[in-house]
Amino acid sequence: MTILEDLQWRGLVSDCTAKDELAERLEKGPLALYSGFDPTADSLHIGNLVPLLALRRFQIHGHRPIALAGGATGSIGDPSGRASERQLLTTEMLQNNISKVKAQLARLLDFDESLPNAAKLVDNASWTAPISFLDFLREVGKHITVNSMVAKESVRARMEDREVGISFTEFSYMLLQGHDFYHLNKEENCELQIGGSDQWGNITVGTELTRKKSGNTVYGLTLPLITNSDGSKFGKSVDGAVWLDPSKTSVYRFYQYWINVDDRDVIKYLKYFTFLDSAAIDELENKHQENPGAREAHHALALEMTSLVHGQAATEDAIKASRILFGGGLEGITESAFKDVAAEIPNASIQKSELDGEGVPVIEALVAAGLSSSKGQARKDIQGGGVNVNNIRVQDPQAKLTTSDVHFDQYILLRRGKKNYAALTLE
Repeated sequence: MTILEDLQWRGLVSDCTAKDELAERLEKGPLALYSGFDPTADSLHIGNLVPLLALRRFQIHGHRPIALAGGATGSIGDPSGRASERQLLTTEMLQNNISKVKAQLARLLDFDESLPNAAKLVDNASWTAPISFLDFLREVGKHITVNSMVAKESVRARMEDREVGISFTEFSYMLLQGHDFYHLNKEENCELQIGGSDQWGNITVGTELTRKKSGNTVYGLTLPLITNSDGSKFGKSVDGAVWLDPSKTSVYRFYQYWINVDDRDVIKYLKYFTFLDSAAIDELENKHQENPGAREAHHALALEMTSLVHGQAATEDAIKASRILFGGGLEGITESAFKDVAAEIPNASIQKSELDGEGVPVIEALVAAGLSSSKGQARKDIQGGGVNVNNIRVQDPQAKLTTSDVHFDQYILLRRGKKNYAALTLE
């Protein structure tokens, strides 16, 4: 498949300017393309992935991707898809966010400068900040009519809301983004901008401005905004946004997000987010239709996405943590995986000195951890075969916990029944 054919097969083409012409241009050889993101947080989230992974798809096909960090546009705020004004960020906050996000981009794109199509990260503040307000009005604003700006969906929707409206600041956003495209075409010979479908208005301002100022033909391609079949917002979990930074969303929870996507979405997401080819995805789709309970497609999706964002070792830890929370053994568990487990279940503290000598009765530990309501109930739980220490069944009501039960000098895992877990943490 060509890159456009691959994107179309995956359902990743929403709108395109001069699509046939773009196809012809891509056949002639590699081009430079860009996608922008405003660094409004110190981490990307999975909602940012579709355009950034599209850059990676183009890079695999030999094209040169440019990731644009909106140090300038981020200080203004994009009105697209917003019902109200964004909170303005300081320059220091934006630069801190860009530095944090840069490391995440390195996992998604290849920045090896020895490559002819090495990825590049640019900050639009570097060319926007030096321009005076009057020069911007003369050099950019002169070429774009207010009529065309008001016609853009992102602006019109806000103007129709009389109570909220839109400030001149956000109204000017599309001029800044349009100028980015013109600048990158001039300085980097960038011929294509990609982004979410909500960026169509902003992108077409850039194609128009470039044509009027330089006479060059450039192209815009938008990708669909992702929606879940159950009506919930894509990229949101019970804890909020699903971030790429493991300190904001643990690798375990990241993995679990993909494992738990709606059955109706899993094949679509395999196409949208992974680099598996059509044969592999078709095979997973057949298996999913034949036996959805096996969840092979879900496991493939979670494996691909977690490996891509967090690496193989962290993914293996997330898988081990998942197995442990379904009763699997602790053999080969790493400390980071155990911490992921402990973070997902109730914790109770215990003094390390209590484990010395004869140790702590399991009955007392069950009560202290809140797994049994009383010592009498704990005894019944053990006698009924429903109690496990480190996922090994305990059958003796007189059993005690000792230092030999401690993992990584800190944790003991308790379980009552199939799903009731608690971690004893040593102090």
